[in-house]
Amino acid sequence: MRQPKTRSPARTVRSLFLTLVGAATLLLPACQGYRGGAIEAGPRASAIRAEDLAATTQMLASDAFGGRPPSGPEADLTVDYLVNAFEEMEIAPAFDGAYTQDFPLVSITAAPDAVLTIAGAQGRETFAYADEMMAWTTRVVETSEIAESELVFVGYGIVAPEYGWNDYAGIDMEGKTAIILVNDPGFATEDAELFGGRAMTYYGRWTYKYEEAARQGAAGAIIVHETAPAAYPWDVVVNSWTGPQFDLLRPDANASRVAIEGWVTRDTADRIFLMGGLNYEQLRDRASQHGFSPVPMDLRASLRVENTISQSASRNVAGIIRGSERPDETVIYTAHWDHLGRGPAIDGDEIYNGAADNAAGVAGLLEIAHRMAADAPPARSVIFLATGAEEQGLLGAYHYAAEPIAPLETTAAVINMDLVLPLGALEDIAVVGIGSSELEDILGEEIAAQGRRISAYANPEQGMYFRSDHFAFIKEGVPALYVHPGSTHVEYGADYVAERKADYVANHYHKPSDETSADWDWSGVVLDLEALYATGRRIADMEGWPAWYEDAPFRAARERSAEARR
Repeated sequence: MRQPKTRSPARTVRSLFLTLVGAATLLLPACQGYRGGAIEAGPRASAIRAEDLAATTQMLASDAFGGRPPSGPEADLTVDYLVNAFEEMEIAPAFDGAYTQDFPLVSITAAPDAVLTIAGAQGRETFAYADEMMAWTTRVVETSEIAESELVFVGYGIVAPEYGWNDYAGIDMEGKTAIILVNDPGFATEDAELFGGRAMTYYGRWTYKYEEAARQGAAGAIIVHETAPAAYPWDVVVNSWTGPQFDLLRPDANASRVAIEGWVTRDTADRIFLMGGLNYEQLRDRASQHGFSPVPMDLRASLRVENTISQSASRNVAGIIRGSERPDETVIYTAHWDHLGRGPAIDGDEIYNGAADNAAGVAGLLEIAHRMAADAPPARSVIFLATGAEEQGLLGAYHYAAEPIAPLETTAAVINMDLVLPLGALEDIAVVGIGSSELEDILGEEIAAQGRRISAYANPEQGMYFRSDHFAFIKEGVPALYVHPGSTHVEYGADYVAERKADYVANHYHKPSDETSADWDWSGVVLDLEALYATGRRIADMEGWPAWYEDAPFRAARERSAEARR
């Protein structure tokens, strides 16, 4: 059994701190190396410890890291911290002798003076940026616009042959702008037989809706925001799409998406529909039924965005423990290191620290890496992948999936950690997208050994299954496990957990107040991480390949990769 060496601060991290925040920052306890000091010999050296999780999270979520934007000096500081951690644990660099994998980014910043103008028989009305609508373009152009573009209400904007569903049936969208509902019809009707019932399918994600509108030839695509089906309030929309918007530098960027993408508030939607003599609620209800047809609104939309464009690069950071028997086969643990950087100030604070999302997830990744580095090498290789630019659309994960260390057909599993709330000891661990693969069986056995259970994620309508890094691998057929804190506190019950989670989403998610808190209790996170460690270790040592369940939508992609593996 190898013991990782005692940690001490890396010179690179120390010098960057001195540059960015001054020598006083070095007094932070969490800066004393990755582990915050010397590691004791013996069994405790490999334990996952609450104090280390708290220290790493406090460090990465401190103002010194500037909200961990995907590129720039604070991103460099974050990357150096992670490289330092892997070096101290004597975990090998994963990328041909390097710990980092660069990928090019383009940053598009829309000027906040854009105005949406709607014109019809009843006159003309304008809607203001941020307060009433948000708009941008993913095209790499200085100016993008829609001008007198006909508005068409296309319901949920879904084309799903397997469900017999086509919201664009019978209409030519060339040059038109689609008005689209968020989520999918199953959420609205709560019909378990319609799409995923209350659980959002990929058809309900905003990413799909913009992509489908482009496939239909639309000029613009605008989603109506409602808090319940979107799973977050309007200010999350504003905070997420204000300022620089990053994307991978793609050769087809100007052809693959519409000219204008955006959101409008529910109140804005009501006013627009009334201008066309339409009732929003009535049409929304019609759109959730089979046989819906798109509705021309007899209105025209105009909107112009002026962009500032720059290019940069972000980085994935990864260490690898080489397999002793099948080193070309891999198990991957993932957690994204980035957050939103700086944004609109709230109560005088412009740094979006991202403590729960996802400094705590990165802390968990490093703790599992430390735990595995102290053991004998596994049969398969294990990669610890801290991705960049997740908040900009899973960009680091998609880049890795396109240029993996080992082929994805020889990747046995991905275990993802994102948005970790330290709520104390819970009776369960929640699986996002439960009912997907045999990974859940393995996790279930490890959780049962703790006297706990796995449970379904309590809010499947939020579409969390499609909103984190594991999804880049799932789309390629790799079974993935994504967990969240469970639903029932061992002492305070289910209502306590529900209230704490609801408070986080309403008041802290994607806001500057996502900071570490003195009342965080890490005991439940430690249990979760121990179970995730044991699950990954079993997969790394097993002979077979974890499979998707029979009716899983991504099973076919895995079967193709299995054929390639053979």
